[in-house]
Amino acid sequence: MLDLDLSRVEPSVAGPKRPQDRVALSGVAQSFRSGIGGAAAEVSPKQISRFDDERDVEAGAVLKAPPERLHEPEAAASVVNGSVVIAAITSCTNTSNPSVMIAAGLLAKKAVEAGLQSRPWVKTSLAPGSRVVTDYLAEAGLMPYLEQLGFNLVGYGCTTCIGNSGPLPEEVAKAVTDNDLAVAAVLSGNRNFEGRIHAQVKASYLASPPLVVAYALAGTVLCDLSKDSLGKDDNGKPVLLKDVWPSAEEVEALVASSVNSEQFESEYGRIFEGDDKWKSMPAPTGTLFEWAEDSTYVREPPFFIDFAAEPAALADVEGARVLAMLGDSITTDHISPAGAIGPDSPAGAYLIEQGVPRAEFNSYGSRRGNHEVMMRGTFANIRLRNQLVPGAEGPWTVHLPDNEKMSIYDAAMRYQNEGTPLVVIAGREYGSGSSRDWAAKGSALLGIKAVIAGSYERIHRSNLVCMGVLPLQFKDGASAASLGLDGTETFNITGIAVGIEPGQLAKVSVKRADGSQTSFDAIVRIDAPAEVEYFRNSGILQMVLRQLAGPATRHPACCRQSWR
Repeated sequence: MLDLDLSRVEPSVAGPKRPQDRVALSGVAQSFRSGIGGAAAEVSPKQISRFDDERDVEAGAVLKAPPERLHEPEAAASVVNGSVVIAAITSCTNTSNPSVMIAAGLLAKKAVEAGLQSRPWVKTSLAPGSRVVTDYLAEAGLMPYLEQLGFNLVGYGCTTCIGNSGPLPEEVAKAVTDNDLAVAAVLSGNRNFEGRIHAQVKASYLASPPLVVAYALAGTVLCDLSKDSLGKDDNGKPVLLKDVWPSAEEVEALVASSVNSEQFESEYGRIFEGDDKWKSMPAPTGTLFEWAEDSTYVREPPFFIDFAAEPAALADVEGARVLAMLGDSITTDHISPAGAIGPDSPAGAYLIEQGVPRAEFNSYGSRRGNHEVMMRGTFANIRLRNQLVPGAEGPWTVHLPDNEKMSIYDAAMRYQNEGTPLVVIAGREYGSGSSRDWAAKGSALLGIKAVIAGSYERIHRSNLVCMGVLPLQFKDGASAASLGLDGTETFNITGIAVGIEPGQLAKVSVKRADGSQTSFDAIVRIDAPAEVEYFRNSGILQMVLRQLAGPATRHPACCRQSWR
């Protein structure tokens, strides 16, 4: 028996840094101040320019040509802490629900009819997951209103929700950087971890599509949309969210008249056809994939180089150094490459060396078939805080024992050349969030042999095992801090070479820079017999290849070619 008190149900969003952190609409401003802190906590709503007195809108006009956007420098001058600079209706989750999409269109219609416009510093976009969405929005007559507010169709599929929003307008970006502003994004996606949405955005809120439109009108998260105005109408009267929010009856009626099965049959019936450009692309044939040596998008990965017929004997980890010393809630967005590729990043430097112009860098997601790009982007999140580099954010570490600061990728490559294995030390919930495969693949390619954490997200833990990286867990609530670890030590991990059983203990011996030593037991988070086999084979890819090849594993070159 479940009892639900409907009087306590309230409009909510999630943020500013995690999708599991529900925030009531009335509490968004306080959540921003608490979550961001610093100067952002001190901004007053009076500092938020709404441009209401500067908008010259002809009274009573409906669906008129959009007024000229204010000059970028003027718009940028009004960007302060808490300003919404990105408002995106994205393909994740919500756009499969006609009710909320129709509601967003109806809200846009009512806002336009009231004379409202999106704030000029807000980058708006519409990227549903299916062409059916634009079909029924057009059938309902709502697309023009969304477009009037800047929610023009930019494509179908992942955009802002995976960091593919593109750059902010130049002057807005400059204002954010020059004034070190904490600005926000509001999107209808399902992930908003640090650094995921945009490099210049420090707070991101997940919201329903109609609330995304509402925040584009308000232009700030430092307001209470349950009672503050979205702007002023043609007569100078404040317009509240309740004034433009569509009723359930309005939504239901328009869904019934605008959404039909023929739309789905038509669009999904031709989903694999593609356009003329797609159809004209040359495609190789045959049973083996033809690797293009000069491709910067798809390259042969190194997982099967020097592939042996039998897995090597299990070995302990000796003389390992710490590549990153991390805190709690390190997500796969902190670990896995995502979003735009910066020109000053190791991945950007690699692409420049390959002759790729900056305008064609594209994103990590588009280049996920190139391990050279992806391993350079592992742990490259701009919000990563490595305790080996106090006070710094981003992909930085120090090479030990010389203490030279460098990127995590460069340090990992130097350690590999020196023959030094690596470990990562972390707090609780390591690997939470979207458990993308490259979080584990990149870790393995960087030479990380083990992770020692307070606890793990279940899928990332499994992915680490499947890439041959040993997940260890501190016992009995212990942590790096309680054990006096600072990351400058060298580590030996023993008890692995003799064989692994699920849940066994391993001994971690620690030698400090001053020569003193300590040790502790850690739980081996290889939790099932099948995972023992994955790890014994140095990963699931190698194990599957050995199983497929069977007796042919006596001929490693043939096996590697067959797998290719």
